[in-house]
Amino acid sequence: MFSFYARQTRPSLAALAAAVGLATTATLLGGSSAQAAPPTPPSAATARGYLAALTVQAEGSSTGYSRDKFPHWITQSGTCNTREVVLKRDGTGVVQDSSCAAVSGTWFSPYDGATWHAAADVDIDHVVPLAEAWRSGASSWTTAKRQGFANDLTRSQLIAVTDNVNQAKGDQDPAEWLPSVTGYRCTYARMWVWVKYYYLLTVDSAEKNALSSILNGC
Repeated sequence: MFSFYARQTRPSLAALAAAVGLATTATLLGGSSAQAAPPTPPSAATARGYLAALTVQAEGSSTGYSRDKFPHWITQSGTCNTREVVLKRDGTGVVQDSSCAAVSGTWFSPYDGATWHAAADVDIDHVVPLAEAWRSGASSWTTAKRQGFANDLTRSQLIAVTDNVNQAKGDQDPAEWLPSVTGYRCTYARMWVWVKYYYLLTVDSAEKNALSSILNGC
């Protein structure tokens, strides 16, 4: 999925990214137990390699940005949109109605360590925020590519978390915001770098320094 966006100039790293991306989501809508996590990001060592390969430059302008330019949540299967798929995947004991809406279940938010029993208390976070992506290169993408980014279930770009924590994060990068659960920061940095690398997005110097510090301590 979206493999035509993969980097062509570094075949060894790109091949490894594709291999990591094979983590399955095949059981998301069935009755089997939930995966309860996004696809597993690459190791810290691999993420450090990805980070070193990213272009470092100052963030671009937010001029022209709109969430509407990243269409979401799109239909994934039947009546299920991307949000409902992630709620099912990241939750435990999730029951969906005939419209695919989650009517019960339990969700653990790894950002803050909170547990929720109502889907209304849970947001689906874009690990790399849409506005951040816009300023890092997505402003030049087609709408189709932005839609793929905003609904990407193959990489670790979407995760169910506490709604007000997601809102507090906003469009901040890891130099400005990190999960309050310090033990999750290594995973978060690996997720962030994987997404940025796959989509050829840039990083600014403060963002790279923050990510390097985290990954070097993993």
